[in-house]
Amino acid sequence: MYAAIAREVIGRCRSLAAHSEEPGFTTRTFLSGSMRKVHADMSAWMAAAGMSVGVDPVGNLRGVYAGASAGARRLLIGSHLDTVPHAGAFDGVLGVVMGVALVESLRGRRFPFSIEVVGFSEEEGVRFGVPFIGSRALVGEVDDALLAVKDANGMSVADAIGAFGLDPSRVSDARAESNPLGYLEFHIEQGPALDAAHRPLAVVDRISGRSYADATFIGAAGHAGTTPMDSRRDAVAGAAEWIGRVEEFARRTPGLVSTVGQVDAMPGAANVIAGRCRASLDVRHGEDAIRTAAIDHLQSLARDMSARRGLTLDWSVRLDQPTTPMSPSLVAMLDRAVEKTGAPRTIMSSGAGHDAMILAPHMPAAMLFIRTPGGVSHHPDESVMEGDVAMALAAGANFLDELAASLDG
Repeated sequence: MYAAIAREVIGRCRSLAAHSEEPGFTTRTFLSGSMRKVHADMSAWMAAAGMSVGVDPVGNLRGVYAGASAGARRLLIGSHLDTVPHAGAFDGVLGVVMGVALVESLRGRRFPFSIEVVGFSEEEGVRFGVPFIGSRALVGEVDDALLAVKDANGMSVADAIGAFGLDPSRVSDARAESNPLGYLEFHIEQGPALDAAHRPLAVVDRISGRSYADATFIGAAGHAGTTPMDSRRDAVAGAAEWIGRVEEFARRTPGLVSTVGQVDAMPGAANVIAGRCRASLDVRHGEDAIRTAAIDHLQSLARDMSARRGLTLDWSVRLDQPTTPMSPSLVAMLDRAVEKTGAPRTIMSSGAGHDAMILAPHMPAAMLFIRTPGGVSHHPDESVMEGDVAMALAAGANFLDELAASLDG
């Protein structure tokens, strides 16, 4: 039954990928012009499925499929519609398109709850450097400080909302209705674990905690040709030694991932010994105690190495996000829904952040991962398999049925 629907879902995702700020690539940031085209296509599909459709004051696209009775509580299904630069066709968007497809598959059948499909306007943090603007609005976490954040062109979040034809003074109206049943998110895994295990789906039990820090090594700038090696205080050399230790430590610690993704040398000339070097640090683990201990250890390594090399260390923590557990009852329900499809039962944690992480402290939340062939994501080669999408749709339908039965009971 779901094979044809899965084929349609994949086709819709690929058609939406053509709505981009860059010809030849898929790049779609918060409330860009290309988002209007995505809204137009998605709105048409939502309306055809029998949903009432609107755009809230922060630019989230929201379609509501009414329940069997007036005032029925809502189950939210969603993900994000924005992308990273030069993205693939499925990250985020797949979850929204699948939510609409599930409603379409009901063919007018009503549950004792309403279904609200949400296409979040922003999750990636590309335009303003602040992620999850869309889902933050649903839980009332978009404040004046966030609205004042500016992009590279000097336009604030509030300005961008206004330019899209929305009213930033009414952002509080975007909050989800009170007492929701919960939130369900379909998402590609974005990693190689399921593909390596030859498994199509996995139920997510938690989203790993994350720590972001900047380690700035401060030495002394000097001439590359006249400063002897034994009298140098080279900030880049110090950073390089520490980066190697970061990788070595993470490889020895099960489940820990540590990444130095940005390195900025100053003054940044080929013939000048760098006097300063900033290195970013991203540390993630499903257990907060292990993650925080890792951060402490890596900071200690940086401090000791700096002292030995005659450098000064400036350490700045930018984010300390604890691990976010999913709702045990919804995880169990989703696990049973997957089991009914015949897929192997797989439960795993998510190393990447998702909108579910923002909503979970405010309502029961669950996530279903779909295999990413080759583990390729945030790249034009990102893909999914039709059979996996069909199985995920079947699991979603099973989930809706059990949720309905639990309410009827």
